[in-house]
Amino acid sequence: MTTILCYGDSNTYGYSPETGLRYPSDVRWTGRLQTKLGDSCKVIEEGCNGRTTIYDDPIEGWKNGLDYLRPCLNSHKPVDIVIMMLGSNDLKEIFHLTAKEIADGAATLVKDIIDFTSEKQGFVPKIILVSPPEIGEGIKSSPFYGSFYENAIDRSREFPKYYREVAEKYGCIFVDAAEHIQPSTVDSLHLSPEGHAKLADVLLKTVLQNM
Repeated sequence: MTTILCYGDSNTYGYSPETGLRYPSDVRWTGRLQTKLGDSCKVIEEGCNGRTTIYDDPIEGWKNGLDYLRPCLNSHKPVDIVIMMLGSNDLKEIFHLTAKEIADGAATLVKDIIDFTSEKQGFVPKIILVSPPEIGEGIKSSPFYGSFYENAIDRSREFPKYYREVAEKYGCIFVDAAEHIQPSTVDSLHLSPEGHAKLADVLLKTVLQNM
């Protein structure tokens, strides 16, 4: 059985912008991916609302993606494929980060996956590095406005360039989510059910091509 670890933030968790709760499993891209792959694969959902790449939120510092990565990999080993989509929360105004700095944070996580799995499970999983979707044009009317400002839109549009460079440097499989999906107009951050469905289809194709 192929074990696929999905490591991400609220759009991996399945946060619903309409309710503030979690989408059902059959709506989330992770759940859809599991259904489509069937019993030959085990899809592990490790999404956390507010998770960053490597940065400590001064209010919720436990959401640093680097801190939990090694325990997560160790708990689920052996892991055959890691799908990682992180970086959107690094766009919060409090961090003052450029798109390149955020991609560098993602690179730190990728390197940690490579180093840790090489030691602890004896082989490195295939890593699918997903450049996050863009921040929506309507962020000013979002309930999350204040954490994110308009400047997050342009920075999010720079993600594909820098994430692709990271993927090429570390031998990852690259997926640009923004080519396929946009955030919900409800909050300009989180995916609609249709967005989850499209992302699931894209990642299904990617996984099948690399199994």
